[in-house]
Amino acid sequence: MNVVITGASRGIGSGFVRHYLDCGYHVWGCYRNDAGQLADIDSDRLHLLRWNVATDDIPHGELPASIELLINNAGIYGPGKDGQTLENVTPEAMLEVYNVDCVGPLRVVKYLRPRFVKKTVVANVSSKMGSISDNTSGGTYAYRAAKAALVIVSKSMAVDLAVAGVQVITLHPGWVQTDMTHHTGLIDVETSVAGMSDVIGRAGQYQPGQFIAFDGKVIPY
Repeated sequence: MNVVITGASRGIGSGFVRHYLDCGYHVWGCYRNDAGQLADIDSDRLHLLRWNVATDDIPHGELPASIELLINNAGIYGPGKDGQTLENVTPEAMLEVYNVDCVGPLRVVKYLRPRFVKKTVVANVSSKMGSISDNTSGGTYAYRAAKAALVIVSKSMAVDLAVAGVQVITLHPGWVQTDMTHHTGLIDVETSVAGMSDVIGRAGQYQPGQFIAFDGKVIPY
């Protein structure tokens, strides 16, 4: 099985890499500029790929001929919380986060689509912060908007790719102890990745494009 993971140099992405290597799969770990934690992994089944999903540049490295699983994990938070208030958020910040967190996965899917096979799973990592129903605290304009947009883009992918037998699912990783959360999350990377990997393995049990948390619960959108 061939697995491609974007944003794989640290945090959840690196956790996914280790998980699927432990499963015995070949894993293509994609990173923007620095391989980061990928450089510490010693496996002949790990293939490094430099790919900045925020641009239309093609990836630097050899991709597999067929892909059974794509995890679109690359993403950014954008300015800190104070920089995403109604008073302080800027159009530039909105567009930067949207470009990486929403358009980025779309770029990746468009580029890799010819390599998908029947029953390929595309897992787009969004966030519960992109749920309109769950937003009771306001703020965080750029991150919320980009992650919400990814949910609807993911749903459209699910509809459009269904004819080719490709399954698409949207994931919420939980509040995870990573650099993005300054390690203040409620769960560790291993717990998040194990849960999301279980959901991915059961993707066919969910509605196409459905928004699912790491614990298997459906996220209201």
